[in-house]
Amino acid sequence: MSWRRALKDTARSGIAVEKKRLEPLIAVRGAAGLAIVIALSLWLFGPAAAASSAFGAFQAAIATFQRSWRPRPELAIASGTSLAVSTFLGYLTISKEPLFLALLVVWTFAAGMSWAAGPTIGLIASSNVAIMLVTVTLPTSVAQAAGHAAMMIVGGLVQAALIVLFPVRRWGAHRDALADALAAEADYARRLRHDPVASFDPQPLMEARNAAAVTPRQARRRPAELHGARGIAERIRPVLASLADPAMGVPAEGHARDRVRELLASAAALLDAAAHAIRHGEPVAAPPAALATFRTPDTGSILTGAPYRAMTRLNTLLQDVVETAGGTPQEDTPHEGAPSGARGTAHSAENDGPSTPRPASTDLGARGTAHSAENDGRSTPRPAPTDPGARGTAHSAENDGPSTPGRAPTHPGARGTARPAPTSRTRPTTRTRPTFLALIPKALKAMRGELHRGSPITRHATRVSAVAATGYILGTWLPLGHGYWAPLTSVMVMRPDFSQTYSRAVARLAGTVIGVAVATGVVQVATPGTLQSGTLAVASAALMYLLMRTGQFATQACIAAYVVFLLGMGGEEWTQTVPERVLLTLMGGLLAMLAYAVYPAWETPRLRTRLADWLAAQGPYVAAVFGSYADPSVRDAPDVRGALLTARTARAAWHAAVARATAEPVRHRGLSRTAADDAEDALAQLGRVAMLLEAHLPERGATPVPPAARFADALRESTHKGAKAIRERRVPTWDAVREALNAWETEDTDKVVRNTATLVLDTLTELSEALDTAVPPMTLDGTAPEKPDGPRDPKDSATR
Repeated sequence: MSWRRALKDTARSGIAVEKKRLEPLIAVRGAAGLAIVIALSLWLFGPAAAASSAFGAFQAAIATFQRSWRPRPELAIASGTSLAVSTFLGYLTISKEPLFLALLVVWTFAAGMSWAAGPTIGLIASSNVAIMLVTVTLPTSVAQAAGHAAMMIVGGLVQAALIVLFPVRRWGAHRDALADALAAEADYARRLRHDPVASFDPQPLMEARNAAAVTPRQARRRPAELHGARGIAERIRPVLASLADPAMGVPAEGHARDRVRELLASAAALLDAAAHAIRHGEPVAAPPAALATFRTPDTGSILTGAPYRAMTRLNTLLQDVVETAGGTPQEDTPHEGAPSGARGTAHSAENDGPSTPRPASTDLGARGTAHSAENDGRSTPRPAPTDPGARGTAHSAENDGPSTPGRAPTHPGARGTARPAPTSRTRPTTRTRPTFLALIPKALKAMRGELHRGSPITRHATRVSAVAATGYILGTWLPLGHGYWAPLTSVMVMRPDFSQTYSRAVARLAGTVIGVAVATGVVQVATPGTLQSGTLAVASAALMYLLMRTGQFATQACIAAYVVFLLGMGGEEWTQTVPERVLLTLMGGLLAMLAYAVYPAWETPRLRTRLADWLAAQGPYVAAVFGSYADPSVRDAPDVRGALLTARTARAAWHAAVARATAEPVRHRGLSRTAADDAEDALAQLGRVAMLLEAHLPERGATPVPPAARFADALRESTHKGAKAIRERRVPTWDAVREALNAWETEDTDKVVRNTATLVLDTLTELSEALDTAVPPMTLDGTAPEKPDGPRDPKDSATR
């Protein structure tokens, strides 16, 4: 992308106003906390202290709007306290410019490094440094500085108290995350009706998993409907895929396909109903027609084998979703031709921690399904090898340890395992989130991990500290006054990536001009006094809280008006702040943009590394699945689960890197857009192939498949070497994997596993082909020579 186009796109992004759901009650609550602090400060200390303390309450309220699963009162208190410490230390050094400049450099560098601990901490730290540049100018003595700092802490405490006393949508973020996951499943079911091999983005499931980690205090208060539906949603995904995939036995067209489409539509309706109920905290209004679809008597004669088993499992899981979300499930009525005890695979709904394995089903011919690998990406999946007697039962999709004990079905022909009895011994454990104090060592560890020359976080911290110092020196040197506006703007707009930095710079400049113009007009017409200026500042803050999620342009306009009114309350005339603010804001934005161009941290050159990381994570996951077949008696499901979570994280990092690289004005430098897309498709297909095999993981006591161990070892080693080759700009080869596959003696008991291994080799070969961008020489007959990995076995195509 050229610089001209990149600047145009980022400018358009900066001034865009998005349509988002507004939260007026939360905005009113934040504005009320700000008004309380301003009124209390005016009454006790006067306008200067009121202006200073108002910044503490203002910033504390902003912190509670961030996308975080941590309790909101903690964020408000932490924000107000950190701003108080910054202000007090800043005032102690403000009289000695070199010392203050050194403090500013250290403080901004630490704020830049804090992005390693997460966007919420990074945003709070950066905002505190920016606001500190204003608040250090308000006190006139050390005692006043201490008092202002104390009032900033009070501002954070007031906002925290209002959150506790007047909760708005308590657990709202957690409900939204879980509802989004179920809604994504519903959308996936609808897409499968028209595209039986549609892809699925696991990001909503990852968000729901992050939201499920709670502090001990939150765990004692979490609503019951937030306990189990996430694990069920994880298990529903592969069942939907196995029901829709033509390779599992349902023809592409015909009566059976029509019935599958009806079942998928009903599943989507039930999932949507559960998502709506969880999002709003209401009972589930399950559509009767959707429930009736799964009780149609002739389904057993239309669907047989694997599709019928998938339908019964889906029926059970959907009932679990409705029950967990707060509805009343219909009693599971066996279909015509089904064993009276068939209930699918509904075991413990939400096992987030270690537990004990369940007894195996007595029917070895049909033992359930596994959870999805969720590594689909945008690829067009290939059918999986099928076997009517496929082995395996699904372990919990969200178990980070072995699954919870469950009750085995009593009917000898039951397909799958029954839902466990609700006893106290089977209560699911909870994924825990560290307390705020326990988070400090983790944040420091993350910052130390990024403290090296090649880290984009370190480059961002270096940029922002250098720009803040330069902006402060220039602002002080220029005869404009209020020189801190330039570094304040730079710190507020600079982010670790290109697109956010440039779009925020444009938004801040445009928003500042609009906000200052409106506020100046109001001041000239109304000439407000101290109380009126404070009231206008609170109104501007309330509008900013309301529009915060709609984009940076509206937010910056409201902030500009807020600052003008607030400083006017402190005694400054608008003529002292408006012209300087506009000019210095322009200078600060230009410095931020220039700094990124001079000392960038482009994501495009690192795409190969991100791709290699994904391959290095995907390989152990696929190897763990094959290793489960080598010796089922010692199979440990958490190994597969842990490898899956690592692969998901690497996949998400790859997609985020691609999104950032797309907006950068940088050439691909060895990994073109086409090569990146093809490589992504190949790795996504590798994850899907493993997921389809994982859907039939063997039970303990099943027949071992010794060649699977050799194949898993070769795959693990080869993907490690392949990741290294990608980082070194070489094309990976898979000779060891091919040799292990050729040495695999085909037997009737492991035909499915070996056929899947063939598909794995095919996807790895496609990955090498995607990365081999060299133009091959033509042979004498005008054809291209074979790839280095050699020709593909013609029999392999039969397994697709």
